[in-house]
Amino acid sequence: MDFDGTITDRDTFDVLVKLFAGEEAWEETERGLDAGTRSLRDVLASQAALVRGEFRDVAALLRREIRVDPTFPAFVRACRDRNVPVQVVSSGVASIVRDRLHDFELDDLPIIANEVDPRPEGWVLHFRDPVSNGTDKAAIVRAARADGRRTVFIGDGRSDYDVAREADVRFAKRGLPLESYLTERELPFEAYQTFAGVHERCVALGIL
Repeated sequence: MDFDGTITDRDTFDVLVKLFAGEEAWEETERGLDAGTRSLRDVLASQAALVRGEFRDVAALLRREIRVDPTFPAFVRACRDRNVPVQVVSSGVASIVRDRLHDFELDDLPIIANEVDPRPEGWVLHFRDPVSNGTDKAAIVRAARADGRRTVFIGDGRSDYDVAREADVRFAKRGLPLESYLTERELPFEAYQTFAGVHERCVALGIL
């Protein structure tokens, strides 16, 4: 599953850019993304550069500002009880994901994401893969399918388009871009609002 906007209620860098640089600066970084003239990777790098401060201070700020779906830990436990492997695949920052999940005793949850160098003059992202999303989520799902696994992807946004196409079962958060993307392309998916809903549908589909 994705992290920002999927496990959390808001996107990490959307929150940070608005707090550190303001709404107008955030809108400027996003400009061109919808039109396809800028990649998500470029946008994320621009947004990270607007963030100032030591990691521990920014992480503490995010713990106050961003809410993790309270039904997510129970979903992970249900998967593990049934020997269903779970991992986070994110175009965001692995250390931020780890910090937020630590509060829910999920330190051992596998996380595939980018890393960050929190420099005083602005954070610098170190992207995991040479793709427009920064993290090649689709390749991770393709590898799992090549191993003969039934794949399930849970996401919400633009960085999830490619990976959702590759998955056997797709979950898209209601009212967000991934839901519209899959609907427009007539790709079957399950709509959800919380991980309690994902859990319920996974049971019904025989996944859990």
